[in-house]
Amino acid sequence: MIHHILGALLLLELLGSCIIGEHNLPSLSAKISKFLESEGGPAGNPHDILEGTRWALLVAGSRGYENYRHQADVCHAFQLLKKGGLREENIIVFMYDDIAFDADNPRPGVIINSPSGDNVYEGVPKDYTGDNANVQNLFGVILGNTSALTGGSGKVLDSGPKDHIFIYYSDHGGPGVVAMASDEFVYADDLINVLKQKHQGNAYASMVFYLEACESGSMFEGLLPETINIYAITAANATEDSFAAYCPDDYPYISPAYDVCLGDVYSVSWMEDSEKHDLRSETLGQQLQVVRRRTAVENSEGGSHVMQYGSPVLSREYLYTYMGTSTLNDNYTLSKRIATPSTVKAVSQRGADLLHHQHKFNKAPKDSTRRLEAQKQLLNEISNRMLVDNKIKKISRLLFGTKRGIAMLHTVRTGGQPLVDDWSCLKTFVMIYEEHCGSLSRYGLKYMRAIANMCNANITTEQMSMAAARICIMN
Repeated sequence: MIHHILGALLLLELLGSCIIGEHNLPSLSAKISKFLESEGGPAGNPHDILEGTRWALLVAGSRGYENYRHQADVCHAFQLLKKGGLREENIIVFMYDDIAFDADNPRPGVIINSPSGDNVYEGVPKDYTGDNANVQNLFGVILGNTSALTGGSGKVLDSGPKDHIFIYYSDHGGPGVVAMASDEFVYADDLINVLKQKHQGNAYASMVFYLEACESGSMFEGLLPETINIYAITAANATEDSFAAYCPDDYPYISPAYDVCLGDVYSVSWMEDSEKHDLRSETLGQQLQVVRRRTAVENSEGGSHVMQYGSPVLSREYLYTYMGTSTLNDNYTLSKRIATPSTVKAVSQRGADLLHHQHKFNKAPKDSTRRLEAQKQLLNEISNRMLVDNKIKKISRLLFGTKRGIAMLHTVRTGGQPLVDDWSCLKTFVMIYEEHCGSLSRYGLKYMRAIANMCNANITTEQMSMAAARICIMN
């Protein structure tokens, strides 16, 4: 449509010049430039022409200084989009906002996402922080439903049929689930249903969803249709961890003042790629290949497999459509884009928390209160993980017998199928576990597949309740 309008404007200018002379007819070039600017891009490149408005939703789903990297990822993404030209009123941020001024932060008020990186915390909007970073608000924001909000800034994705939406979510996860800072879970079926509602409301032209979490592929596999114009890219497939980057063991590259991982491999890969290139000439698919290579290469533990789901046709769209672009990147070329990235050491998302507590303990002066506190945190984390491990394994053995019970912890359905057929069963079984055995915890999200397998094996609610009570209450 825009191409037709531009053609008409240029034709009018040419005809006017022929009929009444070019000096008597005001040039339309200024009008064309103004028209292009109003549609979202400067003149000069056909890929700049954009109908509609760009919207972005950025979510950090964790809290606690040990999870520094997730909020750092999201703050970095905000700065990238802001430099790309997105208006602040069209960027919505969810984060607990508890790390910038945490007592353990060596630079109070500063958050960095790479060893020599800038302060990415400055200017980030505090839309949904603390307990307002919850599931109800998240879904209300996606749907543009202000009446569903329970607090926060009130900003929502008030998008229309010509608009383009970018969602980026960084967090801990497990099969079929990601966490939120409010200690709630976002289940895959609920998220997909919300995205379908957004599509049914004709509330976007296209949407891109980047997800950083362990087993993040399970949030979309077998669930996200190809027909609703949503393109999702995940840090890992449905069965593997994703990885943290710029961690303390990278010293001397990382300042010894930091005992946390500063970012995540997938996340820093797509953002550092975006910061170096003209996003009017790089497609989503091209960036996918760059990030896939770097996510595998940079992980000394074997790497995760970056995956794509949904509408593959969108992979041919330019990143500019969703992220804008910085004029500082105009001179970058494809040959520069595909240069081999540097290698860093990566740590499993689930190992990064332990790494923080270990380094905090090692750095503390001998016999100090800080050392004792760090030791307690480390031992508590290890103990809690062992308790969850033992409880889930015992429940599974009680339900299926010793041999089959162990196998059911790791059974994976064939590719292309969702995690579970009955999502209500999965949610109910998680509730039963937590009622009898305590919090599943972010670490325990790894056992969502085991619990889903119980549902897929037609274990009843009564059987699950009896098993959980016997293992966690009677013993």
